[in-house]
Parts: sequence; structure tokens; C-alpha cells
Amino acid sequence: MRHRHRPALFLLLVLAAVMAAAAPPPRATAATGTGEPPWAGGLERRLQAIDASLGTAGIGVYVLHMERNESYGYRATEPWYLASGVKVPVAIAVLREVESGALSLDTRVVLRADDFVDGAGATNRHRPGDALPVSWLLEQMIVHSDNTASDVLIRTVGLHAVNHVAAELVGPGLHITTLADVRRLAYGQLHPDAARLGSADLLALGRVPAGPARVRRLARLLDVPVERFRRPDFASAFEAYYASGANSAPLSDYGRMLAALADGQVLRPESTSHLLQVMLRVQTGRRRLRAGLPGGVAFAHKTGTQYLRTCDLGIAMQPAIRRCGRARHGW
Repeated sequence: MRHRHRPALFLLLVLAAVMAAAAPPPRATAATGTGEPPWAGGLERRLQAIDASLGTAGIGVYVLHMERNESYGYRATEPWYLASGVKVPVAIAVLREVESGALSLDTRVVLRADDFVDGAGATNRHRPGDALPVSWLLEQMIVHSDNTASDVLIRTVGLHAVNHVAAELVGPGLHITTLADVRRLAYGQLHPDAARLGSADLLALGRVPAGPARVRRLARLLDVPVERFRRPDFASAFEAYYASGANSAPLSDYGRMLAALADGQVLRPESTSHLLQVMLRVQTGRRRLRAGLPGGVAFAHKTGTQYLRTCDLGIAMQPAIRRCGRARHGW
């Protein structure tokens, strides 16, 4: 039986996503666990006010207090686009391969010409043929949300292994794609020939501002007139992609994965500590959830950003409280 331990005496697991949509679905709230927590009413009123201020946008939130087994969700059972939130299941799949001995954190993976994807991070500064350590790629993927590092790691462990982790820990409804295929699937809503876009094409498109300019650049790359595109604009193409359900899951299900990770049920203690330490160093989303957390609270999290979508998903804890003589952050 896998050893279980809490990261701290007090642990708050928080997930939030904001969605821009032309017609958001009706609002719904739900509380789970031992019953509606005493703090849920005030939180719901604040969320409703925020939601109303967003106009055509929508917000979903899931909060779990692990020590008290109290939780609250605001549209948390609806599927939400996770964007780079899918990189946590990727990291878990990688660390399970390390635990099995199939990989080590020092294993070097050779970059291929077709690995490159637009986005942040330092992997795109390297060239095909460069060999990069798994530990470095993992750091780039989580800390800097590096899409190329993510796709290299997905290739290394196999997309099947990543989706096995997703199905086991989040649910069968979460289907993860490569980050390159996120682009191909979205652009494919404009024209099916987008399926053949290569790395150089994706990098070229990523250098053009999202919107009409990128649509025109895509038309030139595909050698297809814009008039023959299946949708009228960039926004409608991405909305159609989001509606496909790829890389989407209910916040409550994703929350259970993070709770299981924090509780030592997903990885061995050394791997759990490694992943949480990396998630504590995330550099993206400085003005998202962690901007509103009190001082002295550590936040191990992963942000996600895509066209008209943002999210922040993680574990907040009071590091000053220790248990069983564990390290500074309690695990």
C-alpha cells in the first residue's frame, strides 16, 4: 500500500479557470465532502459578483480543505479547458517512468527537428541534435510552461502513458494531446490541411499576433484562400476546438488528482517531493491565484493560458507547520 502523508497540517487545494465565451452556460454551484463548509456562502457571493462583472465570460472554481475534508465548487463539475494544466499529468507520467527505472532524471533526450512548438521556455534556444536532461525538460515544462519541453517529454514516455495517468487520476473524459496538436486541431477548425503543419509552420504562426493576421498567415502557409476557410475568424475556430473537449476536465476531478498527489498516493515520496518543489518554483501567472494568497503560504501550482482561456491549479499550504520532521515545506 502506498504511503500517505499530508504536505502540511493545513492544506488548501484551489483551482480556478476563467473562460471567455459568447454564451456561457447557466451558473451552478455545488458543495461536497462532509457538507457545505461555513466559509462557502461568503465565497459564493464573491464569485457570483466576479462572474457577473465578466459579462460574457465565465469562471469556475474548486476548493478543497484536505485536513477538514471540506470542499466547495462553483461550476466545478463542468468540463473546463485546462491549457497547460495538462502538464502536471505529463510530469507524473515521466516520474513514474523514473520510478520504474526506464528513465532517470539524468537521462538525456535528443531534440528532433519536429519537436519544436511555439511558446515560452528555453528549449527553443537549442538545436535539433542537442541532448537535454529529463530533469531540465521537466523544470522547463512546469516552471516556465515550455511547450517544446512538454512535447519532448510526451514523446519520451509516450502519449498513451500520459493518457493512462489522466484516465486513472482525473477521469476517462480527459484526453490529452501534444501541444503541437493543440495548434493543429485549433487551426484545423479553419481548414483540414492544418493537420499537416510542421514545427517550422507552428513557430512561424506563433510569431504572428492571434487574430486576423494569424489567419492570413495560415492561409499563405496552406496555400488556401481565406475565403475557403470553414469558419469566419480566429475566435470561432478556437471556440470550436474548445467545444471538442480535448484537454478538458471538470475542476473537481482535476482537484482530486492534486489531492492524491499531495497525499502521497500518486508517486513515491522522493518523486512527490521533487514534483511539488518544481511546482513551487512556477514563474508564470504572478497575478493569478498566488497574488491573492496571504503571506507565508506556499503555492505549488501550474498555470495554463490559451486564446481567451486562463487557469491556475495548485496546492496552497502553510510551510511553517511541520509534521514528522519532514523538510521545510512539510512533505
